[in-house]
Amino acid sequence: MIEKALKEIKRGCVELIDEERVISLVKNFYEKGETFTVKAGFDPTAPDLHLGHTVLLQKLKVFQKFGAKVQFLIGDFTAQIGDPTGKSATRKVLTPEDVAKNAETYKEQVFKILDKEKTEVVFNSKWLDELGSRGLLALTTTFNVARMLERDDFEKRYKSNQPIAISEFIYPLLQGYDSVALKSDIEIGGTDQKFNLLMGRTLQRTYNVGKEQAVMMMPLLVGLDGVNKMSKSLGNYIGITEDANTIFAKVLSISDELMWNWYELLSDKSLEEIEELKKAVENGELHPKKVKEDLAIEIVDRFHGNGAGNSAKAEFDRVHKQNDIPSDIAEFRFDDKIGLIDALFETKLANTKSEARRHIKGGAVKINGEKVDKFDIMLESGEYILQIGKRKFAKVII
Repeated sequence: MIEKALKEIKRGCVELIDEERVISLVKNFYEKGETFTVKAGFDPTAPDLHLGHTVLLQKLKVFQKFGAKVQFLIGDFTAQIGDPTGKSATRKVLTPEDVAKNAETYKEQVFKILDKEKTEVVFNSKWLDELGSRGLLALTTTFNVARMLERDDFEKRYKSNQPIAISEFIYPLLQGYDSVALKSDIEIGGTDQKFNLLMGRTLQRTYNVGKEQAVMMMPLLVGLDGVNKMSKSLGNYIGITEDANTIFAKVLSISDELMWNWYELLSDKSLEEIEELKKAVENGELHPKKVKEDLAIEIVDRFHGNGAGNSAKAEFDRVHKQNDIPSDIAEFRFDDKIGLIDALFETKLANTKSEARRHIKGGAVKINGEKVDKFDIMLESGEYILQIGKRKFAKVII
């Protein structure tokens, strides 16, 4: 059983430091009933989470199956500094109001995946506020500038004469101190977080916590474009609060090759089940689209409830099959909601707004295959297929 647990824990993992400790913790759970703690930190720098964030949440869920109590850390203090990881310039400082608002949405979203009874939501302002000037000064003496500049992104910025704020040097120290305050047994994070994660081990030793956390690094989820990591700024993401139809359609848009990576990192199916699906596709017994649809259904059900995935599939089929929508229609993106008349004009389906009104009045306008007859319709966040007559189409993404 311990071997099976470890196999599932290591699934998708890029690097595991101190595997012996992880084995010991899981073994003690099965043999002695002792629980252990797994920490993952999220800075609430945006109001919602996307599927890339859920790679860590899925791994935390697995740990909960095998005896872990999750320390879901919301970095309300560190978010006001900004994680410098991978940044070529100092990040914009968030206000306490922005951080508090975003943190509340995180608390609401994570329990779509995690077991609430086995999760402790903690805010690092609790101990970092209490650390005070004297404690912060003592913390800065635990690490030197030369070691800090060994970090890849700092080194690049230093050599290219890009400014580095002193606060950015302090960030990894504060993240490491979180592990001191929480006495974490394991910490997980993305591969880009290795320096910060190892800082937790270093500081636990420095502050004589009595343990050194194991460190697990997970890959960064590749986004919809199949090239870059999933990111809101790149527009290649799926937000977990997006509507069911949008999530389904976006999952279906990924490549067949990327689909298998998503199955490994996001699906609840076992590795054996995924391997069987791969073989069935290779043998021609299953079409890859059917396998991708099943993944889309699973993800939609996770965030919108059982049955939502099949409903989204039925809607997708109705819009994209029954209405014979061409596959090469023009795509338009808008940052905010837009009125239907404006959308018809901006997408060039109508040459003027007056013409757009005439088409609506004449019953020639459809949204996602449904005829509309009102002028004041607003297109909110999501994807829409706009149609005038039988030949004019446009995809609108808000």
